[in-house]
Amino acid sequence: MTTVNPDDDLLTRMRAGNEEAFAEFVRSHSGRMLVVAKRILRDDEAAADAVQEGFLLAFRSLDRFGGQSSLGTWLHRIVVNASLTKLRTRTRRPEILIDDLLPKFDQTGHHVEPVNRWSGPSDEPLQREELRVQIRESIDRLPEDFRVVVLLRDIEGLDTDQTAELLQVSTSVVKTRLHRARQALRTLLEPLFIK
Repeated sequence: MTTVNPDDDLLTRMRAGNEEAFAEFVRSHSGRMLVVAKRILRDDEAAADAVQEGFLLAFRSLDRFGGQSSLGTWLHRIVVNASLTKLRTRTRRPEILIDDLLPKFDQTGHHVEPVNRWSGPSDEPLQREELRVQIRESIDRLPEDFRVVVLLRDIEGLDTDQTAELLQVSTSVVKTRLHRARQALRTLLEPLFIK
């Protein structure tokens, strides 16, 4: 018994120019795509523009959609690309230096400062939500090159190769930035977990 892909009917109707199919596609994916674009751009207006551009690009290239992934996954990649393009073209905001957030080592390779053990987060819903907000704010404090890698790898769930392709850098650059970004996040978040 073959399983029916729900995207197949929607794709067929969109390729035929069915306006209701286009509206259905936008309704089902616009909220998630807006969240993705906002994470990358940190600007509501720019995020809305990136999502709109993403949908337009997707609609224009429906004939090239090969079905290797779901329509939602395909659109996600297009919106991430549109967001990254917007990010590259805008003026950068002042940022803290990543080196200021990384652990310091002495000549023997040992930590200059002791590495403290973290305690686990509380099970209280309000405290968990506060922690989520603080984590988001800490990610936003990272320099853009590092922040985007964390967002794509750890939040959006892309693999190293996909991230490298989107950012137009090598996989080793992605791995290095991700490692350094995670170390910097540890520094920023440490006061929340040290008891």
